[in-house]
Amino acid sequence: MTLVKRITQNPHRILTGIVLRLCIWLPDSIYLKILYYHYFKKKLDLDNPKTYNEKLQWLKLYNRNPLYTTLVDKYSVKEWVAEKIGEEHVIPTIAVYDNVDEIDFDALPDSFVLKTTHDCGGIIICKDKNKLDIEASKKLLKKAISHSYYRRMREWPYKNVKRRIIAENYMVDSNTSDLKDYKFFCFDGNVEYLFVASERQSKSETKFDFFDSSFNHLPIVNGHPNSTVPQEKPKNFEQMLSLASILSKGMPHVRVDFYEVNGQVYFGEMTFFHYSGLVPFEPEEWDMIFGSKITLP
Repeated sequence: MTLVKRITQNPHRILTGIVLRLCIWLPDSIYLKILYYHYFKKKLDLDNPKTYNEKLQWLKLYNRNPLYTTLVDKYSVKEWVAEKIGEEHVIPTIAVYDNVDEIDFDALPDSFVLKTTHDCGGIIICKDKNKLDIEASKKLLKKAISHSYYRRMREWPYKNVKRRIIAENYMVDSNTSDLKDYKFFCFDGNVEYLFVASERQSKSETKFDFFDSSFNHLPIVNGHPNSTVPQEKPKNFEQMLSLASILSKGMPHVRVDFYEVNGQVYFGEMTFFHYSGLVPFEPEEWDMIFGSKITLP
């Protein structure tokens, strides 16, 4: 597709990308104000932030605990999690690579997951190696490993993460083909809300369903639509709550993700800036409700 045709089909997205690239060298606080205004069409209040998304921008700038760099590193975090809640909750690592050319696809099992350690989105899910397009996979991973997640969203914990690729076991529950992701919103050890990410590997759009800590469904849309299928409470829900509380203690806010596979709870990742604080809640009042749970240090 030519550049002219792409601009004609989606002028707003193209122009936004150009503007943000021109602003990329600005100081963090100014850049985040521009970014926030672009997404919300209102001024970012860093002096007296009240909403969840405003407070996430404040935390990007002022809550720079060096431990967070380890916790967003998808490889280094595993050792920390194992020490906190036990190695049985950590998805086994098959191999670690410094670059794409080191990956020996012949040595990998028939099913596996490849992911970059320093960003969001650089992932290959392989269910059957015989059907894997290896060259396309390499191309995606090379692009992902060159990408600076910090520069685009100013999520500073990612700035100094060592860029690597890890191969992990492919996790699948024998009772379902849908590996659901349970994502807990934690505030200094207090788990207040969560959402269930379902239909992630289906042909339809991923679904997000929000709940309170008692697993009561909440009327929230954020990023993806609700599922038309009622979400069942996971068997190990109380254990997930306990583990999320342990991992999030001492942090103003972090989202802790888990999977439930064949009756066992596995750690997914820790996210300090859900959607980078740039996706609105529907209804809008939930932005304020979530924000009220964050006590800024």
